[in-house]
Amino acid sequence: MPDRAPPGTRADYAAFHTLPTRWADNDAYGHLNNVVHYALFDTAVTLWQMEQGCFDLTGATVRLLVVESGCRYHAEAAFPDQIRAGLRLGRLGRSSWTTEVGLFANDDGTAFAEGFFAQVQVGSRSGRPEPLGEAVRAALERIAV
Repeated sequence: MPDRAPPGTRADYAAFHTLPTRWADNDAYGHLNNVVHYALFDTAVTLWQMEQGCFDLTGATVRLLVVESGCRYHAEAAFPDQIRAGLRLGRLGRSSWTTEVGLFANDDGTAFAEGFFAQVQVGSRSGRPEPLGEAVRAALERIAV
């Protein structure tokens, strides 16, 4: 098996969102359940997209679909930690892109988990991939590291 890459640091990410944990996020072992990591990824990515004007809540013209996701766990986190979710652009295509996310507990400088969301923009009516507009492409390029 190849060597595992070390956890990323805050300097490896371009934009951040602070997200609270909840008591219900802990599992029987007293740390964040693995499904919570994905919810944190989704929330951070969606909040950033909304701030950038890239996410239309109505889905009237286009929709952003997650087509692949993944997570590597490095350490534990638990309620009542405050999570800082760092974002960066992993890949940018014609109609799709990958946002990479690092999760940091409180003021820790090393990620306790890192993951990604690969998304594609599709037409609301056609359901087929559509090219990214210039504004969306420019927003994504701003988080390239």
